[in-house]
Amino acid sequence: MRHKFPLVVTIAMFCAGSAQAQTKPNSTKWAVVEELVLANRILTDQGVLDAYGHVSVRDPQNPNHFLLARHIPAITVTAADIVEHDFDAKPVDGSDSIGYSERFIHSEVYRARPDVMAVVHTHAPDLIPFATSTTPLRPIYHMAGFLGDRVPVFEIRKTGGMTDMLIRTPALGKALAQELGGRNAALLRGHGAVVAAPTLHLVAGWSYYMNLNARLEWQALLVGTPVTYLDPEEAKKSTIQDGYERFWEAGKHKLEAK
Repeated sequence: MRHKFPLVVTIAMFCAGSAQAQTKPNSTKWAVVEELVLANRILTDQGVLDAYGHVSVRDPQNPNHFLLARHIPAITVTAADIVEHDFDAKPVDGSDSIGYSERFIHSEVYRARPDVMAVVHTHAPDLIPFATSTTPLRPIYHMAGFLGDRVPVFEIRKTGGMTDMLIRTPALGKALAQELGGRNAALLRGHGAVVAAPTLHLVAGWSYYMNLNARLEWQALLVGTPVTYLDPEEAKKSTIQDGYERFWEAGKHKLEAK
């Protein structure tokens, strides 16, 4: 039996149950919250997010704020769980809502990159070999041209010394944002990756195809013969695709069909 994905229900919950929603949100924020809930579900279903990954979007009304779920698995996120944060990664309503310990990834990327409208932090396992070896992650697949000539690797020890590998402080978030620079993605040694994009749909598509490209690259490397990567001009021309709208619609349809 086909069941409609209950976004209308979750938005109603946002209006009635969220600690931050004192009044009914306007149509712009309503739509963004709906999309962010859906992004959490799609990216979990597609294997990009696990119990600890997260996705955020810049507030469309205040570019110095961003929307991110509270500290729960992405698959369980509803609109009532979406919290508005400032660039200090604090809830703007002054509540004691428990946020993700690595929310500083999002706050510092948004602070450093006005062009970024959405951020994903993923632990997708196919990325880890490239985050722990000297072999760079490079685009081998036309759907991953956004990776550019290579994906940089953030070495947390340069800023934090011996840590638990998590981006728990503004200083670590800032250092990661500096490593990311103007690129679309960066790996975190022994940890995962961050993806930053100008739209929520793009960041979802880029996150998925980054992981798929990693899988294809290490499969090609196992062949033992030279690998032909995308030429920089090819990568540039294939970066946006159709905005990865087909990926988004396919992911949404898959959820609705369950």
